[in-house]
Amino acid sequence: MNVFDSPYFHKTSKAAPLAVFRIFFGLMMCASIIRFWANGWIEKLYIEPSFFFSYYGFEWVKPFGHYTYLLFVICGLSALAVAIGFRYKLAIITFFLSFTYIELMDKTTYLNHYYFISLLSFLMIFLPAEEYFSLDARRKGSSSVVPKWSIDSIKLLLGIVYFYAGLAKLNSDWLFKAMPLKIWLPGRYDIPVLGDFLHQEWVIYAFSWGGAIYDLCIPFLLLWKRTRLFAFVLVVIFHVLTRVLFPIGMFPYIMIVSALIFFDTKLHERIVDGMTKVLSVISSATRNLFSNEGSTNKEDGSLTTFEMTQKKELYPPLERFDVSRGRVRFKSPKWKLSLLTIFFAIQLLFPWRYLLYPGELFWTEEGFRFSWRVMLMEKAGYANFKIVDRTNDEVFYIDNSDFLTSFQEKQMSFQPDFILEYAHYLRDHFATQGKEVEVYVESFVALNGRRSQPYIDPSVDLTKQKETFKHKNWILPFKDEIKGI
Repeated sequence: MNVFDSPYFHKTSKAAPLAVFRIFFGLMMCASIIRFWANGWIEKLYIEPSFFFSYYGFEWVKPFGHYTYLLFVICGLSALAVAIGFRYKLAIITFFLSFTYIELMDKTTYLNHYYFISLLSFLMIFLPAEEYFSLDARRKGSSSVVPKWSIDSIKLLLGIVYFYAGLAKLNSDWLFKAMPLKIWLPGRYDIPVLGDFLHQEWVIYAFSWGGAIYDLCIPFLLLWKRTRLFAFVLVVIFHVLTRVLFPIGMFPYIMIVSALIFFDTKLHERIVDGMTKVLSVISSATRNLFSNEGSTNKEDGSLTTFEMTQKKELYPPLERFDVSRGRVRFKSPKWKLSLLTIFFAIQLLFPWRYLLYPGELFWTEEGFRFSWRVMLMEKAGYANFKIVDRTNDEVFYIDNSDFLTSFQEKQMSFQPDFILEYAHYLRDHFATQGKEVEVYVESFVALNGRRSQPYIDPSVDLTKQKETFKHKNWILPFKDEIKGI
């Protein structure tokens, strides 16, 4: 028997949770794009630099100069279209492609929550999030139910993110040294009330252990109805504290809103009702301001044509399904379920790829990205590049600020793949001047409060090293040990 023929994959749930999730997701993504633009980060991160660090295999992804603004316009408008459910499939595909392209343009800006948004938007391509309370539903007919797995798949992705973030905190630096929180928290002494406690060691350890326990437990607390409200209060407290303590943008709000998907349908239907009332007030005010067409006798309590249309569209009849017992068969394409099975298998396995590499993960960072290791390291580096001209043995050193922004230089100084890519860029730069050069680097890195240590073998000509998925044996060994996952 095919697993996709099991009763679970034919069950349905009310569509309101998926619709609410779609609306909040689209609105927050649109707000994020506007915020990014308003803060001048498009210019600073994607137009001003003369060089961009690329992901291996995606070297062809580059900014478009000043046309990069157009890419952000497309991304923002597609997010808004997702929110209102207008041409949803086209909108979510466009958002996924444009947002992911933006994040691939420069590896310097990598953040776990950007990766999460790309994964979530990819998942939403295959979900019928436009079936209810959307312009698409108004145009082609609405359904008040969706496959149960479509809602559960979002819960599963959120659960993976939280649980793997918790597993990543089970290491000796985080639990027994409270690193890097012991470095970060005392610096927030200026926060009213809370700042007076952030230098106390017991508070720092409470944040450290509490964060690990929270990440490991919160998916299960949200799933269990008896603890769901308590868990949501924890979600709000945790992410508000995170936003107050650390400058991580919209991510805390995104996670708070996303947690609503775990609640029963009744809550989401109340949210939809609230949105409906707001839209009705706006529509009524607009109609009264600009037109009196379509009115009927209001004294007998009858509805206007406009109001009848709104009532029909926002509360469509159950045209296609009987949801009286929640066990309606719903035929989901097997190709779609197979693809999503592969997707989730990758999400479960990919974070463990670091086990294929020797050495300390936090030191080499081989397998570190895309594994939900959130805020586990404080690294500071120094990288001094020596150029040797092979034609005349001339030796000179590079001022990194001639080629990199301060942010790029900071990120480059402690990440091996950045150092290698920059060395290749220097080689190619001097090749345009007719010089054949060797590139060496004198590099030191400090990790989680330790004294700085030599990082890259200074005798290795980096121009002869290729970027691959293999271990970089020119990274010097870490002179300490971090136990745990």
